[in-house]
Amino acid sequence: MYIADQESLEDFVRSARDASVLAIDTEFLREKTYYPKLCLLQLSADDRVAVVDPFAVENLAPLKPLFLDGGILKLFHAGRQDLEIILHVMGVLPRPVFDTQIAAALLGHTQQIGLASLVHAELGIQLKKIDSFTDWSQRPLSESQLTYAAEDVLYLPRLYAQMKDKLTAKGRLEWLAHDFEELSNPANYEADVRGRYKRLRRVSSLSRRQLAAAREMAAWRELTAQARDVPRKWVITDEQIVEACKREPRTLNDLYMVRGVREKLPVQDAREVLSLITSALDAPPEAWPEQDRPTKSERNVDFQMDLMMSLVRLRSKESGIAMPTLASHDDLVRIARGYREGVELLRGWRRSIVGDELLDLLDGRIKLSLDEGSLRVERAEQQA
Repeated sequence: MYIADQESLEDFVRSARDASVLAIDTEFLREKTYYPKLCLLQLSADDRVAVVDPFAVENLAPLKPLFLDGGILKLFHAGRQDLEIILHVMGVLPRPVFDTQIAAALLGHTQQIGLASLVHAELGIQLKKIDSFTDWSQRPLSESQLTYAAEDVLYLPRLYAQMKDKLTAKGRLEWLAHDFEELSNPANYEADVRGRYKRLRRVSSLSRRQLAAAREMAAWRELTAQARDVPRKWVITDEQIVEACKREPRTLNDLYMVRGVREKLPVQDAREVLSLITSALDAPPEAWPEQDRPTKSERNVDFQMDLMMSLVRLRSKESGIAMPTLASHDDLVRIARGYREGVELLRGWRRSIVGDELLDLLDGRIKLSLDEGSLRVERAEQQA
């Protein structure tokens, strides 16, 4: 059902109030804006599928009670961006949620399996994804576009029911509680303006002093892009920020020496940026950010990593969970270097499967050996 008026939207909401699950998906564009532009909102409840046109309805507010109803489980596939868009457009985050992509990893599927592949693997249904790169902002929409959009939610309830049964049989359904709770946490969708510099391309080539300037420049770009609702690279590119900070500019001419900056930054913007850069450069060293890379004094952990990878590979095979899903390389490096806080591998189900064992391995409480070509894990004898 294609919904292009307020009355039809409200009628769908009334019909969905008694549903136990509500499947949700979005189609959006982001190429020319900072914030994603919502172009379609797809919903499925009790076999009734609605493709809502946000350009045509007066407002989406009637959906808020459904999205916040604790008795209705909201189904997504790779839903983080969908949730971000809903939060930006409607000011609410649906909850409780179930994400079939996240759940699929606990059933042996690849970490970022697409919906079409998952539907085919679990339900034996082949979806036609010919409109993947369509321009969803154009109107009118074709029948194939509407069919494509509807299929993104049509099979989610069946997929959820089957996956739930499998997860329950394996005793893994509760493992997902933390992951799904985090999806509905507004804090995870707040832009880290002051930390954006860490994601600049080639930022590792900067000194700590230059990094302080990059932090200010990247934060200014983020706020400016938000205010103008344009992609951040339209304001100034990563490469231009890094090159400008390498030069440690003190004048407009210094700043404009970086290729393309004169065209990107009019004089008023350039003066504001230059003021931020010079203040950062003149700040005391204790105000400079730390470089987010191993220092020369940080101990080498190659041997620890080899042992840890062996144990993770074993538990991955036993549990049927892909290694990257179970334990990221970054998490393993952090654990090997002694970090214990803010490590995903030391939380929830990951900790239960292998996280605690990794800590025991590093502390010498378990040992690894080969037994007829297979890895053997056993408790180490405690010294008296």
